[in-house]
Amino acid sequence: MRSLRIVVINTLLSPDADLDELALQQDERARALRIGLLEAGYNIVAVLPADLHLPDRVMQLQPDMIIIDAESDARDVLEHVVMATRDARRPIVLFTEDQAPSSMEAAMAAGVSAYIVAGLHAERVKPVLDVAMARFNADQKLRNELSDTKTKLAERKTIERAKGLLMSRHQISEDEAYSKLRRMAMDKNLKISELAQRLIDAADLLA
Repeated sequence: MRSLRIVVINTLLSPDADLDELALQQDERARALRIGLLEAGYNIVAVLPADLHLPDRVMQLQPDMIIIDAESDARDVLEHVVMATRDARRPIVLFTEDQAPSSMEAAMAAGVSAYIVAGLHAERVKPVLDVAMARFNADQKLRNELSDTKTKLAERKTIERAKGLLMSRHQISEDEAYSKLRRMAMDKNLKISELAQRLIDAADLLA
């Protein structure tokens, strides 16, 4: 089994910040994260800042997971990451010092799989990432099931409308209309829903 390919997003320190204290804290957090990832056998493909180039970099690197190591600007960093992953969802783990419930709720709503407050220790990294991956996979399964359900419902509505057109046009029963749809679909090597949509499109053009 190949190791997860991980991109780490670091917080950006403001120019007027107390660089000595903040840089020391950030360095310690980054070190603990790096040790935890390497000890667990993960592949750190890049460490990036949260800037306007992030979406392009994520698209190029195609990581399996994104880890945000943020101090006070977690919300700003998260906005960049969400933008970078909106077309291809990935598990996102956020290590932060922001304990506000509103921040946690906003992060989870935005797609964060694990929100870890004041807990960046090397030995905790693997368990946190395992839980994040499991939660992401469960969420993706639910999303896929919901999408499938919506698709099937839309197809059913399309078929019902096409049956109605055939019943009205040929003065036949519902069962006969469905049998006719099925035969036509088989003759053209199409799904019934695809054939039904073509009939509806043709009827709309004639109307």
